[in-house]
Amino acid sequence: MQLFYNPNISENSKEITFDKEESRHIVKVLRMTEGDTFKITNGKGSFFNAEISKANPKGCLVKIVSKEKQAPLPYQLHLAVAPTKLNDRYEWFLEKATEIGISEITPIICDHSERKVIKRERYEKIIQSAAKQSLKAYLPKLNEAISFNNFINSEVASESLKCIAHCEETDKKSLKSVLIPNKKTTILIGPEGDFSSEEIALAKKNGYVPVTLGESRLRTETAAIVACHSVAYSNQ
Repeated sequence: MQLFYNPNISENSKEITFDKEESRHIVKVLRMTEGDTFKITNGKGSFFNAEISKANPKGCLVKIVSKEKQAPLPYQLHLAVAPTKLNDRYEWFLEKATEIGISEITPIICDHSERKVIKRERYEKIIQSAAKQSLKAYLPKLNEAISFNNFINSEVASESLKCIAHCEETDKKSLKSVLIPNKKTTILIGPEGDFSSEEIALAKKNGYVPVTLGESRLRTETAAIVACHSVAYSNQ
């Protein structure tokens, strides 16, 4: 199944014209023509079955012939992950987390962060590409980068499970032992230099449970994927 992403399509759309970049890909690269069909998603849970009406590489026009809903994830997972020093490692995390299944992502700037500026537009494209490749009708929400303190203080009291994964030799529980199926979960993953002691203390004060992801010391992006997969697996 060929899947395309278009944020402008709505439940009431009868036809839609793709922008020049996507139109060229459809007509010139994929060599699709009038009468060919494919699916479109707006990232909000629906697949739209479309048929090409006008195969113009500058503005491909399609008509919507039917639509269907995709079941949402059986869980809500919010990962707050510090940007990595090497940008491609964070992009790898975004791609794989989208493929596995995640609801929301927030880049958090910590005391030990070496990267404090993110390329949100590029990150959005990575997520969109991963969603199309893995046939996802729901795109995870990507938030603006925020400081660790502001993130902690902006989190309102809720019924969600909140965890902080860190490497300090203190009392911690294994992530799999605290996960609860179908429960909204937020997990903090720190930078290469780990969270500072002050950040860990602040998180604990605000109800975050200190957790370990195993005996191995993991890179930031690896830890994030382990956490993502653990939540997905616990809800199977």
